[in-house]
Amino acid sequence: MPWGSLRLLVFDLDGTLIDSRRDICNSVNAALIHSGLQELPDEVIAGHIGDGAGMLIRRALAEFPEGQEASVGTPGAPDDTLFDSAFRYFLDYYRAHKLDFTRCYPGVLEALEELKTAPDGRPRQMAVLTNKPVGPARAICEGLGLSPFFFRVYGGDSFIAKKPDSMGLQTLMAEAGVTAEETLMIGDSDVDVRTARNAGAWVLGCTFGLSPETVEAAGPDALVDVASEWTSALGVTVEEKKF
Repeated sequence: MPWGSLRLLVFDLDGTLIDSRRDICNSVNAALIHSGLQELPDEVIAGHIGDGAGMLIRRALAEFPEGQEASVGTPGAPDDTLFDSAFRYFLDYYRAHKLDFTRCYPGVLEALEELKTAPDGRPRQMAVLTNKPVGPARAICEGLGLSPFFFRVYGGDSFIAKKPDSMGLQTLMAEAGVTAEETLMIGDSDVDVRTARNAGAWVLGCTFGLSPETVEAAGPDALVDVASEWTSALGVTVEEKKF
């Protein structure tokens, strides 16, 4: 991987920059209770995160078989009326509670500060590409002090296709004026790996996120276990930058 020539770093949000598991799970369970269903364990909900808010709610509803008080139809195909109601409630609840417990992972802010400059002293451009709706994504970045590092924050509703479609990543490359060879996607799931592959870009996997088993199985170009390892993985160290 040509670490020294990377000019655009594109980060996933949930499970990569931020630990948002508790707020997402609480919001899904609030929507389930609103729909007359029982709560799901956090680990079950977390396994459904990664393909956007709509798919998250569909998967959560599909955990309930026919015959419950509020039937969701056959497994995998929740009733449209129930889905619409649960989805709207989830979005409203999450917008109000998105920063109750969500925090940056340890070392994220320090690593971003180091990564904004390449080892050769040239500036790097950085952006966020998430399948979370863009409104909450930008509000979270603003609330946690992440926004100044990124020239763009795009969400799952910013384009007609979500990750792993390459549309969002290709748009960022065009806006940054870089090639795929100069672009690195950083994420915690197979969705991020496939997004990078579909765009012809490089990909760095994060095993500390929400889907460590999927990111490892997808075969990224490199793996890190903590956010502070981003800098060493990209050839940036504090000692180097002092000289």
